[in-house]
Amino acid sequence: MRYFIQFSYFGKAYHGWQNQPNAITVQEVLEKALSTLLREKVEVVGAGRTDAGVHAKQMFGHFDFDPIPDAEDLVYRLNAFLPDDIVVQGIHPVAADAHARFDAVERTYEYWLVKEKNPFLFDHAHFVKHYLDVDAMNKVAKILLDYTDFECFSKSNTDVKTFNCDVKEAFWTTDEEKWVFTITADRFLRNMVRAVVGTLLDVGQGKMSPEDIHQVIASKDRGEAGVSVPAKGLYLTKVLYPKEIFDEQKG
Repeated sequence: MRYFIQFSYFGKAYHGWQNQPNAITVQEVLEKALSTLLREKVEVVGAGRTDAGVHAKQMFGHFDFDPIPDAEDLVYRLNAFLPDDIVVQGIHPVAADAHARFDAVERTYEYWLVKEKNPFLFDHAHFVKHYLDVDAMNKVAKILLDYTDFECFSKSNTDVKTFNCDVKEAFWTTDEEKWVFTITADRFLRNMVRAVVGTLLDVGQGKMSPEDIHQVIASKDRGEAGVSVPAKGLYLTKVLYPKEIFDEQKG
């Protein structure tokens, strides 16, 4: 049977989601825990890959295994076995052809900035000491919805067939402690969100005018966009699937 597993992790200790030969990853730790408790090798296919140091408030993966009689008990035992920075919320039977990566229709990320040095958010957000024009940053964020080709924000030498992404929302909000940038799209390119935020910070600091964003996107040149902001402020917060994925179909 095929199962979807929902989980969260704080990424500081890991070199991203995807298995690597010489570095500890979330996938490696989760697969080891599942394989140990189920007493059989288990491979988990993730909804996507996050870079080193990036966090996930909501992440999904799928794996195949014989019918699990008590999924709630397995979740309980997994959380007792896993380190404190990885938590499993649920395991759900799905259709045999359901795919955690390819069936996802939307993904949402947040990026956190702190306005003042804060010891409680040091590992959770990027500290920016300069004044930021949030209105200008929101103006540019809204412009992103008018485009689909985001090659200028993609990591160089990326093996993808297309740089097109359907950005559905992008905006900044503020509270007493931090700025939060929220962006939702059907897919994201490698390093895209961190590059977008870095570009928006250039706008907010007056290094780039809001109108310049049109030229940056049209250039398709990563060198024209802003520098990537640190990974520690980035959170995958939501992965959306068609409702029928979780109808507990068997087979």
